[in-house]
Amino acid sequence: MSDYSEALRSLNALSSSSSSLGKGASVIEGIGVWTIIAAIIAIVGGILIYFLFINAKTSPKGGFAKWLKDFLTFKILWIKPVLKIAYCVATIFAVLFSFNYLAMFEYLGGMALVYFLLMLIVVPIALRVAYEAALMFVGIWENTKTIAGNKK
Repeated sequence: MSDYSEALRSLNALSSSSSSLGKGASVIEGIGVWTIIAAIIAIVGGILIYFLFINAKTSPKGGFAKWLKDFLTFKILWIKPVLKIAYCVATIFAVLFSFNYLAMFEYLGGMALVYFLLMLIVVPIALRVAYEAALMFVGIWENTKTIAGNKK
């Protein structure tokens, strides 16, 4: 109960102090006002982007506008290259991290060698299987999109 009252006292002290936002304005009031402004801008911006780019009735003129429409309507997917890069980074990290266990041999004894081999062999294989599964779902989506396009 005292933690709750201490938290309320510190919150009251923070809200009563002045900040650089203006005369008498507090940090918390400034954050609240900015949150409301950000929400309004996000709503208006989202509606404008929808009607200017995403709406099916619009057909942009020019290369960048067409690319932007394709990007915003998810005709251009970044998931495959992002997944491939993430796989490479995670695998290299796992292999390099495995050498930490060799340095811990005096603390872990023989288990350090077991952990080292697990990290060196099993983790990259598990990462490969997980990333292949993720890429398989992307491939299923691409094939479904192609089949749906052929029906039209």
